[in-house]
Amino acid sequence: MEAEQVPPVFSQLNPGLVSEITAAAVQKMIPKDTEILREGQYVKVIPVVQKGLIKVFTRHEGRELLLYYIRPNESCIMSFAASIKNEPSNVFALTEENTTAWLLPVDKVSEWTRQFPDINSLFFQQYNLRYGELLDTIHHVLFDRMDKRLHDYLMEKVNLTGKNPLKISHRQIANELGTAREVISRVMKKLESEGKLLQQPHSIKVL
Repeated sequence: MEAEQVPPVFSQLNPGLVSEITAAAVQKMIPKDTEILREGQYVKVIPVVQKGLIKVFTRHEGRELLLYYIRPNESCIMSFAASIKNEPSNVFALTEENTTAWLLPVDKVSEWTRQFPDINSLFFQQYNLRYGELLDTIHHVLFDRMDKRLHDYLMEKVNLTGKNPLKISHRQIANELGTAREVISRVMKKLESEGKLLQQPHSIKVL
C-alpha cells in the first residue's frame, strides 16, 4: 500500500503503526458476488473496504440471515475476532458489488495489537458499530412484520448501492432475510399494491 492510499479510518493511529500497515497491507479488487470468507474457514486476512460493499451472513439449519454490511472505511469485526482467537469463522461474507479492499495479514494484526494499543481502540469502535447493527437486525426479526422488514431492507439497499431499480431476485431477498421465497413473493405483491414498489422484469424499483 502506498502511503497516500492509507484509509481515513487509520489516519488517527500511531505513525509507527501506519507505517507497518502501509508495508504489510495488500490492495485487492474483488468482483461482485465473490465469497471472500467461508463458514468454518480460518481467517488469513482482515479486509478494510476502500470502495464497494461486503455483506456478512450467518447460517442455521439451511437458512441464511444477513447480519450487516461492511461499508467503505469499515472492517469485518467477526474476522478480527476469529483471527485473534485462531478459531474458524462462524459467519460467511460476500461482495454486494465490485469492491476494493485493503487486506491486513492476521499474523501482523496480532503483533500490532500487542505493540500498538491504539489499534485495539480502532477495532472496539468497529465492535460498537456492529453491535448496534446486530441489535437492529434482532429487533427487525423479532418485532417487525415481514412487509416492514422487506420494505426497510429494499430502502437500505437502494441507499447503500445508489441503485434503483435493484437487480435482485426473490430468492436472494429470501436468503438475506432468512425466510422462504414464497413469503417474499407474497409480501412483494402486497407492497406493490400499496404503491411502495414496482416489480419489473429481473428488477425491483422502490417508489
